[in-house]
Amino acid sequence: MILALLVQSAGVCQSVSQSLQEALRTRIRDFPGTVSLYAKNLDTGVAVGIRESDPVRTASTIKLPIMLAVFDAVARGQAKWTEPLTVTADEKVSGTGILGSEISDGVQLPMRDVLHLMIVLSDNTATNMILERFTADSVNTYLDKLGIRTTRVLRKIRGDGSQLKAASGWSAAGKIPENQKYGLGVSTPRDMAAILEKLERDELVSPDASREMIVVLKRCQDATGIRRRMGGLPVANKTGSLDALRSDVGIVYSRGGRIVMAITVDGMPKVDYTPDNAGSLLIADLAKMLVDGLARQ
Repeated sequence: MILALLVQSAGVCQSVSQSLQEALRTRIRDFPGTVSLYAKNLDTGVAVGIRESDPVRTASTIKLPIMLAVFDAVARGQAKWTEPLTVTADEKVSGTGILGSEISDGVQLPMRDVLHLMIVLSDNTATNMILERFTADSVNTYLDKLGIRTTRVLRKIRGDGSQLKAASGWSAAGKIPENQKYGLGVSTPRDMAAILEKLERDELVSPDASREMIVVLKRCQDATGIRRRMGGLPVANKTGSLDALRSDVGIVYSRGGRIVMAITVDGMPKVDYTPDNAGSLLIADLAKMLVDGLARQ
């Protein structure tokens, strides 16, 4: 009897995944770009993916694993939240955030505040300050310990397109010629979803640290992607944007279960940094379909 129920349950899960994948493919069929995604309901185990193991440019979603490595360093006594990080001209870049444009050189901020700016506002200068303190290689070493081997921080952010001024800007992985096409970082939707699952299950650094990181992610101010059509459901996420790319990785706390998802849209022909960018709208639609399709019935 128990075996029969298990077989029946597996069949239902497979049916849900297949029908949802068909609906997702229909939605993206005419989109002028490449869509890669993976999502999983942590409470049922049902998952769905499209190109989920293909490497993608991360844009600012790589700031999620950077945050994990910082929390780990603090937990191991290699850093303190109160230690000051200094805003410098070398680390300032354009793009998202306020440190590069609004804060004077020489201003010192507690490391915790800099990290919050990196996630909540996706501050690019804050990211460079964090990477100057910890290095991209140390983040990648931490990811290795987690068994996450495709995701890599490749370099600091070059917001104005100029050459990096700091020697510590590139990781060993970033110096590999074939990786330079990815820019700031490389990952896969499955990798990002695995990181989020570990985070939600309190398996990263410590239960308290995992909870704190989720609280920070819930304050992410970019609501153009996953958050857009969630109707007030709690969401912990990190977005990313480039001229031809939009990405969003996050946890949606739906009534039908906790759903982790990672979506990247790349290759869009039109540069558009408005909230209604076609890639952002597509991510919003796909996220809603994933939540509705994977929710526990």
